[in-house]
Amino acid sequence: MDEVLAKADEWREAGEEVAIATVVATRRSAPRPLGSKLAVTSQGRMFGSVSGGCVEADIAERARTVLAGSQPALVSYGIADDEAWSVGLPCGGEIDVFVEPYDGAEPLERGTRYVVIAGEGVGERWQDESPTRTELREEQGRTVFVELVAPPPRLVAVGAGDIAEALCALAKPLGWRTVVVDPRAGLATRERVPSADELVLAWPDEVDVDADTAVISLVHEERLDIPALRAGVEGGAFYVGALGSKRAQEKRNEQLGALAAPVHGPVGIDLGGQTPAEIALEIVAEILSVRTGKAA
Repeated sequence: MDEVLAKADEWREAGEEVAIATVVATRRSAPRPLGSKLAVTSQGRMFGSVSGGCVEADIAERARTVLAGSQPALVSYGIADDEAWSVGLPCGGEIDVFVEPYDGAEPLERGTRYVVIAGEGVGERWQDESPTRTELREEQGRTVFVELVAPPPRLVAVGAGDIAEALCALAKPLGWRTVVVDPRAGLATRERVPSADELVLAWPDEVDVDADTAVISLVHEERLDIPALRAGVEGGAFYVGALGSKRAQEKRNEQLGALAAPVHGPVGIDLGGQTPAEIALEIVAEILSVRTGKAA
């Protein structure tokens, strides 16, 4: 579940009333993407962000008004760059934020949530399991915010070493799930990769792969490397990459044959990194670029 909604559920279970503010539209240089959320309690506690701090205080006041019985509110924020001295967005962007009471959300791992933000039935919510994209829709004279719900990316690193640990540490604040796979019991230890969400003592082709998975081979052994890459491509991973030189990649390509085309190698965006942390940053940057569809 979204961490903001999880915190809202935690507060509700403790007996607090909670409102949720959601970014439902952005224009120009908006500070936060569609679907960004802020939870606010009737006591003024806040968790999450809709603007990085620019309008949160004003949102909190509106949230308390909604919790006091007012109708859900659709609020627009935006201000010219040279006038950004009051409530607004200094970046010059514009956002629309929908503020509503939070009564809990039904579990949904993958699918779509809908909420009416303008027109008849404001605040009405429903969901289904058919994936779509996050956007605003005009339906039967009312405006509906449509939000895609999907599990976070899952990063599978093959080879329990320093780079794997650095990858897991970098992926954690992004909300990605991390798995380190290595069949070598002497290497696959918590002491070596304490940041991994999951440590699997197995051969890389024994791990499940799907369209939300990124597979990274960090080893130089063909008995681990090739099965890992093959499993990633055949399993439909959205990203498959391998550490190593261009010469090593050419050799892999020969062994993988037609499966080599989707494999990124040498892995990562070339930023000149040398240390495990720097190399991990290059890898995470390339994975994010592929995930978002933005050219690196």
